[in-house]
Amino acid sequence: MNELVFRSAHLAAAVAALLAGAVLAPAAHAVVTPSAAAIGEIDEVVVFGRGQTRQVTQLTAADLAQVAPGTSPIKTIEKLPGVNFQSADPFGAYEWSTRITIRGFNQTQLGYTLDGLPLGDMSYSNHNGLHISRALSAENIANVTLSQGTGALGTASTNNLGGTLQFRSLDPSLDSGAKLAITGGSAHTRRVFARLETGDLGDGLRGYLSYTHQQADKWKGVGEQAQQQINLKTLIPVGTDGQLTLLLSSSDRAEQDYQDLSLEMISRLGYHWDNISSDWNLAQQLATAYQTGGAFPAPFNSVDDAYYDASGLRKDRLGALSLMLPVNDSLSLNAALYRHKNEGQGTWFTPYVPTPLEAGGAPISVRTTEYGIDRHGITGSVNLTAGRHELTAGAWFEKNDFHQARRFYGLSAGVTPGRSAQHFQTGPFFTQWEYQFKTTTAHLYVQDAWSITDSLKATLGFKNVQVKNRAVPVTASGGAVDVTSTIEAQKSFLPQAGLNWTVSDTQEVFFSVAQNMRAFVAAATGAAPFAATQAGFDAIRDSLQPETSTTSEIGWRFRSEGYEGVVSAYHVKFQDRLLAVSTGPGIIGAPVALQNVGGVTTNGLEAGMAWKPLQHFSVYGSVSFNRSEYANDVVDGDGVRTALKGKQVVDAPEFLAKLEASYDTGTFFVRGNVNHTGKRYYSHLNDASVPATTLVDAAIGYRLGGFGVAKEMTLQLNATNLLDEQYVSTIGSNGFPNSDTAGSNQTLLAAAPRQVFMTLEARF
Repeated sequence: MNELVFRSAHLAAAVAALLAGAVLAPAAHAVVTPSAAAIGEIDEVVVFGRGQTRQVTQLTAADLAQVAPGTSPIKTIEKLPGVNFQSADPFGAYEWSTRITIRGFNQTQLGYTLDGLPLGDMSYSNHNGLHISRALSAENIANVTLSQGTGALGTASTNNLGGTLQFRSLDPSLDSGAKLAITGGSAHTRRVFARLETGDLGDGLRGYLSYTHQQADKWKGVGEQAQQQINLKTLIPVGTDGQLTLLLSSSDRAEQDYQDLSLEMISRLGYHWDNISSDWNLAQQLATAYQTGGAFPAPFNSVDDAYYDASGLRKDRLGALSLMLPVNDSLSLNAALYRHKNEGQGTWFTPYVPTPLEAGGAPISVRTTEYGIDRHGITGSVNLTAGRHELTAGAWFEKNDFHQARRFYGLSAGVTPGRSAQHFQTGPFFTQWEYQFKTTTAHLYVQDAWSITDSLKATLGFKNVQVKNRAVPVTASGGAVDVTSTIEAQKSFLPQAGLNWTVSDTQEVFFSVAQNMRAFVAAATGAAPFAATQAGFDAIRDSLQPETSTTSEIGWRFRSEGYEGVVSAYHVKFQDRLLAVSTGPGIIGAPVALQNVGGVTTNGLEAGMAWKPLQHFSVYGSVSFNRSEYANDVVDGDGVRTALKGKQVVDAPEFLAKLEASYDTGTFFVRGNVNHTGKRYYSHLNDASVPATTLVDAAIGYRLGGFGVAKEMTLQLNATNLLDEQYVSTIGSNGFPNSDTAGSNQTLLAAAPRQVFMTLEARF
């Protein structure tokens, strides 16, 4: 990751020159940019969706400012009601380990957007988008809005069986200036963030350009995780009240992986056990012992106890042009064009496939899963106000060309492997399989928001979703589909309705019900129909139904001077659940067996409250109870029954509790977070689990005011896992087994120990 090449460098350089000139030019009306000092005076950092007909919670920039710089915006929502978030790194940005479940739905069953643009399913092997940490630097996030149960009809997602996460980018300031933040800390973390603001160049024309560089060693083992990122946003006035927005993002990320663990390995080897990336000779010795049937050196029991190395490499380029155009007082138009290109490799130094003599002769090779995304689309809506009705009709269309391949690269049998996991591999000696997946998405919706009376509002609408997936094998000798194959997910009528009754100035009641569908995954890996053998695909193609859900929720919002909160209850019927059963260890990459295994019934209760008893002191808390149960037993192709009915869904803890206390005078601030997560099962039969955990994070800072050329300076100290708890964070990294009574399934990742980071921020 020492040399990251940005294809948009020429554009960035030109814009940088423009921005720098604007910043250095004397301002006629200089106004101090909103700062951390101003943030300290903002009361609402958690907003409970007043006036909404469904459960909605939002985190503002004031809240995001006090987490450790570089923290993924998706991690910041872990304190909200109903959210279970886990990651093996302190920032929540290590994508192989990042997991989020909301009301029993996992990460790939939720919807994600940035400024209304689709981000796909946010999975590690994302076939239709990118992770928010690669789409935008954390400092450029204005707010994060979570709909725990049902997203809006216009949400550009075909994954959102459950909730939706909507990220909004920060708008450029009207005032010229700059921000520079430098962070250092545990595991040799080095982070620099810089943003230049043009300020108002006339009639509201303004923009910013930011650059981020973050690099940190792994907290155990050998390796690093690094990223460089450029963001550009420009606002261009159109007519009297219209606005054209240009957003460009370029990200290069490389992260070396931690070793997947099992409960047995943790007991035998400890939480700090990792890959053996510093010992090439030992890695070759283990591979040779496996291939020849020899004995493993102590303390190894298996070739899977540790691999030499593994990594995730991603390059992303994202661009969007959005138009907001009021036609008159009652009619407005919105539209956005976007394009996203991605190049990625997931590498694994595998002892299962030796390198041929002519390619290096090592008993190990590099196995990659390679990704290439080229997607483009358009979203748009027409909004009309007619009396007490607000009518909306909208559409989203996308074409996605996804390229995926499994290749093997040679390694040297000498004193070094001759390849690094931090760099994209070239020159394979074997391609196991290669596919082109072509996906077309059409999403239409209409909605009426009707103000029946001044205190009673109703929303009613539906969406029509059609997703066609086509797989075209280029090389398919690995046992997956070997002829051009097509499958379609389509629902012409997915209704959504809601009510909001304003009981008084301080209380309101809401109710909503919605149906959603998740499209099939167009990939050769994961829970995808194309990951099966050709015979398996042919057997399920005509009978396989896409996953669907029906969510009902009712809630009460309340507020008064000094406090605000929400209590809600929900019921979910999840139907046609698709289960991908792996036929071997993750490193082998064997085909999966995809089954429709019935449904899940979920009932839950959640509450959240923000309280400010004193001028500078505030308290926030949330509590959640969730019971997500499999509704059916599973019968495999051989007629063997697995008694899943009534078992709790994997990675869906029944109990969550969060508490946060903060004190902020505008000059000095301190905040502490306590996060309790109940027991989590990682086997479908509930015979394997990880225990409940209670974690503490803390932040303390001082706003120093002006110093030299800086208008403001802030010094901030963040600590994650303050009490240094040892626990399992991610479960299901290699999928969820039916049973694991022996604790031998390598599908767990250990959490980072206590980490401390210091940041110095200056505004100019």
